[in-house]
Amino acid sequence: MLRRAGNIRWVTVDVVSEAIGSVRIGRAEACWVTGADAWGLRYPGYPVSGFHILIRGGGWLITPADPPRALAPGDVVFTAAGAPHGLSHQPVELESLPVAVLGGADPGVEDADAVFLCGAYWLAHGSSHPYLRSLPGVMAISPDYDRNRHLRALIDLLDVEVSGAAPGGEVSRPALLDLVLTHVLREWLVQHPAEDGVGDPAIAAVVRLIRARPEEPWTVQRLSEEAGLPRREFTRRFAEATGRPLRTYLTEFRLARGAQLLRESDVPLAAIARRVGYSTEFAFGGAFRREYGISPGRFRKQNFSVLDATREAPLVL
Repeated sequence: MLRRAGNIRWVTVDVVSEAIGSVRIGRAEACWVTGADAWGLRYPGYPVSGFHILIRGGGWLITPADPPRALAPGDVVFTAAGAPHGLSHQPVELESLPVAVLGGADPGVEDADAVFLCGAYWLAHGSSHPYLRSLPGVMAISPDYDRNRHLRALIDLLDVEVSGAAPGGEVSRPALLDLVLTHVLREWLVQHPAEDGVGDPAIAAVVRLIRARPEEPWTVQRLSEEAGLPRREFTRRFAEATGRPLRTYLTEFRLARGAQLLRESDVPLAAIARRVGYSTEFAFGGAFRREYGISPGRFRKQNFSVLDATREAPLVL
C-alpha cells in the first residue's frame, strides 16, 4: 500500500514478518538447556537467530562488552544474528565459560538448578536479514506477560513440544518457533520503539519501498528522488542508516527474498529471478552463488541439516 507524505511515498511493509520469513530459510531446532551447581555455557558467534527463555531458577547473561545481567524466570535472551554471549550461575568473564557442546553432560531437567527453553534457526550459509543485523547483538527482554498473554501460551506450547516426541512435531516446532520469535520481536519493539530498523525517516521510507518492490530497477538517482534528497546526501545517509551502501543492501535483500522463495515455493527459477530484480535466471544464479556459495537449484533441493553436518562441533541454541 502506498501513501504520499511530501516527496516521499510511504510503503506499509511489516519488517518483523520479513525478518521471520528470512530465518525460515535455515533449519529450526528447539531444546532445553540446563545447569546445576557451578554451571556456565559460552555461545560463540555462530550463524543462528534464536532465544533462551529462563523457565526455572536464575542465572546471568554474559556478553563481551556489557556488564553481566541477572536473569529471572520468564526473561528472554534473544540473539538476532548469532552474537557471542554466555549464560552462567554467577557474573564471570565470558571467555572463562566453557563452550556449549552437543552431547555434553546434562543433569536433566528435574535435577537442574536452572532450566532454559531454547529455540534457534541455523541461518542458511551464515546469511541473516538486514533488519536482524540492525538490532543489538544480544537482547535481554523481560516481557510483560500480563499484557502479552499470547507469548506465555506459546512458550508453554513449545515447552510441551520439546518435552515429547508426539506425531507432527517436525511441523509444530518450527511453527511455534516462528510465533515465539514474532512475539519476542514485538515485545522488544514495544519496549524500544526507536529500534525499528532505520532511524532516518527519509531512508526508512526508501527501505520500505525496496522491501515492497524488490523487482523494480532501482538506481541511486531514482531512490534519491523518492527520498527528496540530493544524490550525494542520499548515498551518505543511506549508508549511515543501514550500515551498508545502497548496492550492497539491494543485493542482500533481493537474494534473501529469492532464497525464501526457493525454500518455500515451487516457482520456476526464471520467475523468481524476475520477482527479485534480476533480468535473467543466469544473472540471478551468479549473484546467488557469490552470496551463498551454492547454486539456486541445489539450494532448493538440499535438505538443510546443519546439526547433522556438525555433530562434533559446538552447539549454539
